[in-house]
Amino acid sequence: MRPGERRRHVGAWLPTAVLVATVAQLAVATWVPGIDRFADKAFGARLAAYPVLMLLVPALWWVTVGRRRPDATVPYAAFALVMLGFLIDTTGNSLDLYDRVAWWDDVNHFVNWFFLLTGLGLVLARDVRPRWVQVLAITELGCLLALGWEVGEWWTFIRHGTELDTAYEDTLGDMVLGTSGGFVAALVVATLSSRVSRGGPAGPRGPGPESRSAPAGRG
Repeated sequence: MRPGERRRHVGAWLPTAVLVATVAQLAVATWVPGIDRFADKAFGARLAAYPVLMLLVPALWWVTVGRRRPDATVPYAAFALVMLGFLIDTTGNSLDLYDRVAWWDDVNHFVNWFFLLTGLGLVLARDVRPRWVQVLAITELGCLLALGWEVGEWWTFIRHGTELDTAYEDTLGDMVLGTSGGFVAALVVATLSSRVSRGGPAGPRGPGPESRSAPAGRG
């Protein structure tokens, strides 16, 4: 194995660990009976959907970039950021934080969308110019994904559950928090992109022209 090839695989453990930890908890929630905090929260649907959603960005990156450019640096850190929100959500349910901590759900929507849109921005929008367009695009993507998430929650368990009376207000709040998290993520991606364009420290590499591994033998 050449040194350049070995370098491409460094860091794969990070998104793998996030994926395994998430799926393990979802499996417990789905198949271990008698755990009340998992009741009526569609964990069977989550077990089917979460791994697919977590692997979607890495799969698309491999199809669009990895196959065509074997020398491209795999953005493992960005993949892990995309996946991290799913792990936090699942862990929050495993620890019963949604019911025990009043502010947990609200903070989750902001923080998880920050992680998700930071990862997506680094993969998809790192080379978008001008910067204001980059910030706007990432924020809009965050708003769209927040809407999709709320529709999914309503369809899977809210419409037939016990939270229907408060769902409208809660959904509006979650949309605002998710979009706000996406906006902060957009600012972070824009800052990292500016540093790279000025020759500063690089963050997780995306599919842009700067994302090639250094030739073997260079530091």
